[in-house]
Amino acid sequence: MSLRWILAASILTSALTTEMHATANTEKNSCAYRTSPFITVAKRCIPCAVFIRNEATSTEEGTPFTGSPFDQFGDDLFQRFFGKPPNGPRAQPELRQGSGFLVSPDGYIMTNAHVVKGADKLTVIFEDGRELDASLIGSDPQTDIAIIKVEGKNFPYLELADSDKIEVGEEVAAIGSPFQLQATLTSGIISAKGRQNLHITAFEDFIQTDAAINPGNSGGPLVNLDCQVIGINTAIVTAGGGGYVGIGFAVPSNMARNVMTQLIDTGTVVRSFLGVVLQPVDKDIADAFRLDKVEGALVSEVIKDSPADKAGIKQGDIILECNGTPIKSIGSFRNEISLMTPSTTLQLKINRKGNILVLPVTLETSTDNVAATGGVVQKLGVDVEPLNPQLRTQLGLAQGEEGIVVTKVKPGSPAATAGLRPGFLILAVNHKKITSINEFNEAMSDPANSKRVLLLVKSGAVTRFYSIKLS
Repeated sequence: MSLRWILAASILTSALTTEMHATANTEKNSCAYRTSPFITVAKRCIPCAVFIRNEATSTEEGTPFTGSPFDQFGDDLFQRFFGKPPNGPRAQPELRQGSGFLVSPDGYIMTNAHVVKGADKLTVIFEDGRELDASLIGSDPQTDIAIIKVEGKNFPYLELADSDKIEVGEEVAAIGSPFQLQATLTSGIISAKGRQNLHITAFEDFIQTDAAINPGNSGGPLVNLDCQVIGINTAIVTAGGGGYVGIGFAVPSNMARNVMTQLIDTGTVVRSFLGVVLQPVDKDIADAFRLDKVEGALVSEVIKDSPADKAGIKQGDIILECNGTPIKSIGSFRNEISLMTPSTTLQLKINRKGNILVLPVTLETSTDNVAATGGVVQKLGVDVEPLNPQLRTQLGLAQGEEGIVVTKVKPGSPAATAGLRPGFLILAVNHKKITSINEFNEAMSDPANSKRVLLLVKSGAVTRFYSIKLS
């Protein structure tokens, strides 16, 4: 073989080798490019998610959880949409399930209030199989947020993002334990923000997502691609047969953060109170009030002696702005007010019969705040609600009577043993008058009440004292 042929073959071989290396690098880079960002999300977030087992005594209608991972009625979220099978009342242990996630290295866990409702015993199961008993720190049914805690340190945890900055179309992942299938991740996008009037909770500003959320996902995190929590998975819309249809709802992280901070710090959620009943301004209302455009919220009623009443707001006023921000919807305005600190002074821009006014209003503490369900209140074994007009009418109470209403008594609890029943009106705790949930929670948290509490209770026309031993 001539030298010319040898050189040509060598050049050809070198060129082929170079091309093969280039092709391999291109495929490698292409493969790296196609690597899903959800792999990183899974590795970072799944260890922070937990499965929550709630052993609760229930007297509600239905059959207890059977233990099957595919039992549709084993999760309280599913029951919220379908109801329990009508097999009659019971008073026996019931196993509820749900998800949650660590929010601090020292063991605080966020979940849904309905996941831990009525808990006699809470068990947290980690991805690695560890099981730890958990204590209930506090629960807020009005947002469906609860905080529980396990003992320990250096737990992996997730940070809460600023949910006001999320965008429709943004990719997200839902993490939880659907049907007890632990450490499950599903992906999707944010379908909508600010969903309200769904009648799921009292305060609604839901994130809508098409990431698959199924029974058991309740309380799990909805995270962005930066591995931060933007929402807490709470509810689903289902087809007639119970199938997933791609519509799930999550409590936004900013609302959850406010509730979490208060529950951890004080065990109670305190909300502010303005004192108006509002209705939306539509085209017909705008025409009737001779408005140039459809805007604001119409004041249909002003509560007597409320902050709004004291500030001079009147029926028929139209609230246009709050601190310079236009009122976009009644729901969002109500949520904004509730999350503010009592004693905050607002500047409300008002349209009063065509005249534009700016009125300063100083918010007060709402009497409809929800107390924690942990501590002494949990030992007592009752659920209570503020005395609202509907309950007042149902119980036949006069306008001047004040107190809080017992709405549920846990079977076998000290309250049940003492004879307390749903519908009883608690007037005082240890001779201290009670007019709100906050006052009840404050009185019950007194260390002097850790072993025994004296309640003044009214039932019908009869008022009597109950001395209840707690331990």
